[in-house]
Amino acid sequence: MKKTLIGASVLTAFALNAIAADPQLDTHEKQFGYAVGVQMGMSLKRDGVEMDLDSLLLGMRDAMEGKEPRMTPEEARNVMMKAREVEEQKRGTVGAKNKEAGEKFLADNAKKDGVKTTASGLQYKVIKAGTGPQPALEDNVTVHYEGRLLDGTVFDSSRERGNAATFPVRGVIAGWIEALQLMKQGGHWEIYVPSDLAYGPRGAGTTIGPNSTLVFDIELLEVKK
Repeated sequence: MKKTLIGASVLTAFALNAIAADPQLDTHEKQFGYAVGVQMGMSLKRDGVEMDLDSLLLGMRDAMEGKEPRMTPEEARNVMMKAREVEEQKRGTVGAKNKEAGEKFLADNAKKDGVKTTASGLQYKVIKAGTGPQPALEDNVTVHYEGRLLDGTVFDSSRERGNAATFPVRGVIAGWIEALQLMKQGGHWEIYVPSDLAYGPRGAGTTIGPNSTLVFDIELLEVKK
């Protein structure tokens, strides 16, 4: 729950807009409560947590009003353990399906014209060959990129944001680290990253599931030695 603790300086734009538009939020206490609720809700949604909101609010009210909890500490621990078990089972099922889909995709993709496969299993296709310097592990790079799931869902895009990204080569996922060191400045590649070179069984956020194979469109704009 540490993620949900906020100060007045970190009220989200979403919360502030809602406060301005809703005349019922007419005291500082109401505004602060709503802002905390927004932060908590966004955090739970981002983490893919499913629960009954009425029960959540009931528990918070009982705790803040000093009432006797309606569950014993042991009951609460058992409920939390069961929730973790259910989540692990769910992720295991999803992960197995994602791994199978990824392996099939990569096997079919390897047969396509222009697609090359490295010893690690990374695949890439050169859309435009670069002519500038090649990044080393200790360098920084500036790139435009778009990341997609196998179903075409875009989960991240510097182009959509309108700003190229700059970061150290060693600071990204293994598939990127390998691909960047094979590219030259000015190059434009599409890379196909097996799950073990991406986010593996943990996945990332709510969009990139466990064992997801990922596709990236990368333009290497600049190498900073």
